[in-house]
Amino acid sequence: MKGKSIMFVGDSLSRNQWQSLTCLLHSAVPNSPYTLDRVGDVSIFTLTEYKVKVMHDRNVYLVDVVREDIGRVLKLDSIQGSNLWEGTDMLIFNTWHWWYRRGPTQPWDFVELGGHIYKDIDRMRAFEMALKTWGAWVDANVDPTRVKVFFQGISPSHYNGSLWNEPGVTSCVRQKTPVPGSIYPGGLPPAVAVLKSVLSTIRKPVTLLDITTLSLLRKDGHPSIYGLTGAAGMDCSHWCLPGVPDTWNEILYNLI
Repeated sequence: MKGKSIMFVGDSLSRNQWQSLTCLLHSAVPNSPYTLDRVGDVSIFTLTEYKVKVMHDRNVYLVDVVREDIGRVLKLDSIQGSNLWEGTDMLIFNTWHWWYRRGPTQPWDFVELGGHIYKDIDRMRAFEMALKTWGAWVDANVDPTRVKVFFQGISPSHYNGSLWNEPGVTSCVRQKTPVPGSIYPGGLPPAVAVLKSVLSTIRKPVTLLDITTLSLLRKDGHPSIYGLTGAAGMDCSHWCLPGVPDTWNEILYNLI
């Protein structure tokens, strides 16, 4: 990848994988100088000796949220943020965790789809429409001879113990071992089927990092009360590092 650029595009689960990859690369060449910059929403880790850039563009829906007179509008048909992705040699996209946000942390007031404005719509349908808009962007703009495109897959959370045969458990705190075996009792999140369905319609090559099942088994892999928010928070969505995202990157590395 000498002289090339890699960009993760997505929410804090993308940042989790970006941080994992930058740490893996630095630990492989610990004496090689690096720089860390932030330009707007893009974090840039550069291994200057190799002229390799590993970036993260924080973009939670892939499609646009635009401030208009009526308020903040989630535009399921619009993907202007994509101008940041052009000229990158490898793109790893991700969106999912923000689609069911409601209340004060929901970063939009209205949804626009097909020229119509809605106060809200079915969130899984909104997720699917946004993925279709992103897929159309891939088909229209990606040159597969020059750019490799991946989708990070659905990273699971662990807040419902009944899904791993511990009914009554409502978080991942004090979880010390993975789910035994290789089958997750609660099955796959419904978003996986929606994602795979949309990916099957994209004409250009997009490789799915199919990390959901291996991550579902790792109920012990989250920060829980040791996350950025400390004991006041309960983080069973993000992953400890070193940890699960290192495995995602091992898979990514083998795919490239």
